[in-house]
Amino acid sequence: MEGPLAGVRVLDLSRVLAGPFATMMPGDLGAEIIKVEMPGTGDDTRQWGPPFVEGESAYFLSINRNKTSITLNLKNEKARGIAKKLVETSDLAIENFTPSTAKKLGLD
Repeated sequence: MEGPLAGVRVLDLSRVLAGPFATMMPGDLGAEIIKVEMPGTGDDTRQWGPPFVEGESAYFLSINRNKTSITLNLKNEKARGIAKKLVETSDLAIENFTPSTAKKLGLD
């Protein structure tokens, strides 16, 4: 069954708790959520446990449900270009970078 936010795209450039929780809610209502994570490590919460479910943090799984994760190293110019295209094609972008980081990355 489609939710009321079906057809809405949310770009999740956040990590740890507040941002992933904020993007979890529209995902639960049917929005497409694209979560951007760092290559190699992903979101910090992937390692938080116990408990773990098949080697994955139960915390990470619960707060990042209904999301498609991709990895982009935003320090890389090509990756930033991909992120900019995702920003342009998303209805909403959520980030919890330190102040001025989004601007430095050209994602403000």
